Amino acid sequence: MLGCVIHGAGDLRVDELPAPAPGPGQALVAVGYGGVCGSDLHYWRHGGVGDFRLTEPMVLGHEVVGTVLGYGPGASGPEPGTPVAVHPATPCGACPECRDGRRHVCRDTRYLGSAARTPHVQGGFAAELAVPAGQLRALPEGLPLARAALAEPLSVALHAVRRAGDIAGRHILVTGAGPIGCLVVAAAKAAGAARVTVTDLLPTALAYASVAGADVLVQAGDPGDPGWPDEVDAAVEASGAAAGLDTCLRRVRRGGVVVQLGMLPPGPSPFAGNLVVSREVELRGAFRFDTEFDDALALLAREPALAGLISAVVPVAEAARAFPLAADRSASCKVLLDFAG
Repeated sequence: MLGCVIHGAGDLRVDELPAPAPGPGQALVAVGYGGVCGSDLHYWRHGGVGDFRLTEPMVLGHEVVGTVLGYGPGASGPEPGTPVAVHPATPCGACPECRDGRRHVCRDTRYLGSAARTPHVQGGFAAELAVPAGQLRALPEGLPLARAALAEPLSVALHAVRRAGDIAGRHILVTGAGPIGCLVVAAAKAAGAARVTVTDLLPTALAYASVAGADVLVQAGDPGDPGWPDEVDAAVEASGAAAGLDTCLRRVRRGGVVVQLGMLPPGPSPFAGNLVVSREVELRGAFRFDTEFDDALALLAREPALAGLISAVVPVAEAARAFPLAADRSASCKVLLDFAG
């Protein structure tokens, strides 16, 4: 079968891989689509994400959907042929974080397509995938497989919005209108935000934010843009840039909340710490998700317009074309790899 494998920085290959057999407790899935994530692009461009570095070849991908083929010994779940989304995390269930109900920050988790541990956890960008059966989620009725591929990044966005607290009726700022930032817009609107302002450097990205439901679009490089808010109730930094975090800290009201969602570059990052003190701003991190995955699928079923964030579907054999396209934010939002042909 074909799989999309990263061998090092700039060394992306579509390799022939052995088809997996489901082991005890596992399900076998025929992968239909896989979304190219920012972390996949980091592995491709830089050989790592943040502090997680490649030390061996790794199948990329953690945003995958498909259909059930069968099960290994002792496993059960949705009937073969059922369209499913795959929750990419396998928390250990035993560490202090898991016992405290925060499985998304499990210190010993396994996450599809991640170099956070060695041996790396191989990802889902392959024609067939064997995973623990408990990670399958049957799609809600009427949700197409391609749109369901947005479930993983939407789960990240839902978790970030929940980290901001109760935002119903509030004004929310989102810095960065990449795929995650756009889905933060959708998550904030679903949580009852009265007004969502989005900033980005690129007009194309802001246009996608409008598709997701943004109320105000701000050109981040223009300090005179009339859309800049004097202050907001909460902010989600989704660009992964120190400048975005600075914007959030300076625009949020006294006592407001800033959620850092974008992964900042490795090493120390400067930030306006005195504002955190003098304005009692709460700075919170948001990392991955847990039960939000089921909520994301339900929201995608209710909001067909979110399919407008899918800018291209590319056959896996043409991954060498898909990755540069996904990295070109002036030309794309979410790019899917097609494994089903």
